[in-house]
Amino acid sequence: MNKFRISSVFLIGALLLAGCDAGPQKPDPAQAPLAGATIGGPFSLTDQKGAPVTDEAFKGKYRMMYFGYTYCPDVCPVDVQVLSQGLSTFEKSDPARANRVAPVFISVDPKRDTPAALKSFLDNFHPRFIGLTGTEAQIADIAKAFGVYFEREKPNAQGGYLVNHSNAPMLFDPDGKPLALIPHDKGAKAVAEELDRWVR
Repeated sequence: MNKFRISSVFLIGALLLAGCDAGPQKPDPAQAPLAGATIGGPFSLTDQKGAPVTDEAFKGKYRMMYFGYTYCPDVCPVDVQVLSQGLSTFEKSDPARANRVAPVFISVDPKRDTPAALKSFLDNFHPRFIGLTGTEAQIADIAKAFGVYFEREKPNAQGGYLVNHSNAPMLFDPDGKPLALIPHDKGAKAVAEELDRWVR
């Protein structure tokens, strides 16, 4: 089992633990499900406007990070839609705290996901979603740092291909430390509740 798969197993396990949490409404971040996990770190990529972006751009913001790709036929669009709806719900209940959340979509298919492709895809979702892409090496590095597994399948006769990847959205604190997985599989309401639980 490679490191990507090991990390993915760890994240799935953490999500199951998070689902059992019956703690206070505003729990101590030190007791967050992913507190102390060795995931995350510095990066340098390119956004959907073609501008360079580093992790420093998110200092002071909670980062809701999702790894996927724009050519994904079904999973990624649904996931990003749920995350967008959850963030919008949180914005309605507490605009000030919601403004501290930066929704980030990172491509695992840099070969096809140009800035223009990211923009076209993300224009369908929350207006604050930031799309990031880069070189093959840059994406491999950030995926490894964030414990994300991805693997490109063999192209078909037309040259098209799918990318298998882990799809657990992660929430990081304003210092870039991991807090929790976002339960997007439980719907937009669960996303909003998880943001409300951790965002100060």
